[in-house]
Amino acid sequence: MAFADYTSRGAVAVITLDNPPVNALGLKLRRELAAGLERAAADTAIGAVVITAGGQTFCGGADVSEFGAPEMHAAPNLADLIALVENFPKPVVAALNGTTLGGGLELAMACHHRVAAAGAQLGLPEVKLGLLPGAGGTQRLPRLVGPERALNMILSGTPVAARELKDTALLDRVVESDVAAAALEYAQRTLGSRAPGDAAPLKKARDIEIRFPNAEAFFDFARGAIAPLAKNYPAPAKCIDAVEAAVLKPFAEGIKLERAAFVELLMSPESKALRHAFFAVRAASKIPDVPADTPLRAIKSVAVIGAGTMGGGIAMNFANAGLPVTVLETSQAALDKGLGVVKGNYESTLKKGRLTPQQFEQRTGLIKGTLSYDDIAQADLIIEAVFEDLNVKRQVFEMLDAKAKKGAILASNTSTLDLNKIANFTTRPADVIGLHFFSPANVTKLLEIVRGAASAKEVVATSLGLAKQIKKIGVVAGVCDGFIGNRMLNAFFRQMELLLDVGALPQQIDRALEKFGFAMGPFRVSDLAGNDIAWYIRKRLYVEYPDRVFSKIPDRICELKRFGQKTGAGWYDYKPGDRNAIPSDLVTKIVLEESARLGLERRKVSDEEIVERALYSLINEGARILEEGIALRASDIDVVYIAGYGFPDFRGGPLFYADTVGLPNILRTMRGFARGYQPDAWEPAPLLQKLADENRGFASLGNRS
Repeated sequence: MAFADYTSRGAVAVITLDNPPVNALGLKLRRELAAGLERAAADTAIGAVVITAGGQTFCGGADVSEFGAPEMHAAPNLADLIALVENFPKPVVAALNGTTLGGGLELAMACHHRVAAAGAQLGLPEVKLGLLPGAGGTQRLPRLVGPERALNMILSGTPVAARELKDTALLDRVVESDVAAAALEYAQRTLGSRAPGDAAPLKKARDIEIRFPNAEAFFDFARGAIAPLAKNYPAPAKCIDAVEAAVLKPFAEGIKLERAAFVELLMSPESKALRHAFFAVRAASKIPDVPADTPLRAIKSVAVIGAGTMGGGIAMNFANAGLPVTVLETSQAALDKGLGVVKGNYESTLKKGRLTPQQFEQRTGLIKGTLSYDDIAQADLIIEAVFEDLNVKRQVFEMLDAKAKKGAILASNTSTLDLNKIANFTTRPADVIGLHFFSPANVTKLLEIVRGAASAKEVVATSLGLAKQIKKIGVVAGVCDGFIGNRMLNAFFRQMELLLDVGALPQQIDRALEKFGFAMGPFRVSDLAGNDIAWYIRKRLYVEYPDRVFSKIPDRICELKRFGQKTGAGWYDYKPGDRNAIPSDLVTKIVLEESARLGLERRKVSDEEIVERALYSLINEGARILEEGIALRASDIDVVYIAGYGFPDFRGGPLFYADTVGLPNILRTMRGFARGYQPDAWEPAPLLQKLADENRGFASLGNRS
């Protein structure tokens, strides 16, 4: 297989990149592209070169899997290749037919000319992996589009359409039609403008002089602006340093600074964690017994049962993807209220400028309401989002079994209940699957796909495809109480609540975990989601696990109907219309009373202990889930917690973090906890113990795909 196909069109050599799916600049492609350039250089009949690609992608950048591996440095490395292109003795034209990212854009900027399709997306997303562009991107882009625009592109990592850059030196020509043909014509015209034997230097981005008044003040302002957002991410500050060097220093010095910063960031724990998360998301979509070519069921219409907060949010996901949705409720009042909330959400987005009036009309028009099951009988996918009670679910699924058309996927949004029991309420359990959305459903990225014992492979594959269609990250989980995310969360919350008994307060626990990097602490999260939800689940756990001791403080909070933000009081107090959490004197009083009732002498709890108990409870339960096969791979658990529970991505997820701490160290700390209050939770999971005894980590288990 050729990774870089070489042909000629008269005096122009055309080298076509062919390394699906994104033409990543791995070693084989780099070698073949270099060989093609050397062939063109040696051929006296060739006067210019066009580099193009088939498909929708010019080049997705460097092969991230090579980072830190010998292939990354093998000749020609990316810097060698870019130098070869830039110093090539004949004009080189890049034909940017589609997505051009990272090293792909750096390669294009080394070419002497660039022709792009108007819709081609150009960007340098390295910051999202905790890196900066390391092959000249921070030095050439400011010279081609100006320092301010370049810095914005590099810091955001967000691609920009070629049509928006047509007036910059980055692009010589922007076309609406065949970009390869346009690039060939441009190369031929360039040849025609050069006299035979013309030795005039070719146009190089590195030679462009930057004039940028008040540069130092601008970059100081940029550092101040990103500091609050990037406190746990070293890459943005390094990006600013590198772009500043492009403005204030000669090109050779800027390149040297950029390269040193790239190597430093590559070895940073933050970048390693972000790269782990990147590959973990890719791996999550691969299911060992569900081949990539598994036939999919056509999903052209969707129904959602329940117009509450969750049901409305679920409906919005599909409308946003252009799919018509029918929302079913039991009363007109509940339906009107739910659809009103949906419309209000869209109106808010419209006012913020993140939605055009046309998009507003289209999306709200795709969501209809009904009170009759007959109106959803022909839907291809039906998702129930009703109260988390097995008897309520039974009523819904028995009705769906009677009404839904043959071949429809019947999905439950249950967050904890036994999906196999739900499936068996129907005569078609193969069509039943769990689609567990996370609140707020129209925002949170995670979609936990719960695979029942009878769920058909095409139903699993279709669900994974739908996750991508609605811009969610789908992770397949097996059936158990709480699946992956909430089963671990129950262990986590239990530990945090028991800490209240012995000496901590909610605000201290939240602050400690937010300082660690969580988006929100557990008690703020509970107030946001609704404390009554966890209360209902605890009542069930009390029956199913009678020997397990729970703190009584959460129940006392709920008995006062302090359900969180929706009631204006929960673990915290809230002012009307204000979501700022105010520490509650009443909650403090309840906490102190409960400690006294238990006869516990309250002690000082350090932030370090809070973080360790929180993280190690997640890790221990995660190890059990992995050993039981509820999760396919350790990295799936990391994806669930980063995408659905606000776990800091720069920590890589609970099990990645466990490897960085060291499993023997975690077990040593757990043994200490087991000598204290309510020690039962600290019995090590067998897999955790086994890996620690063998001095291995979760990464040693590999990725099953």
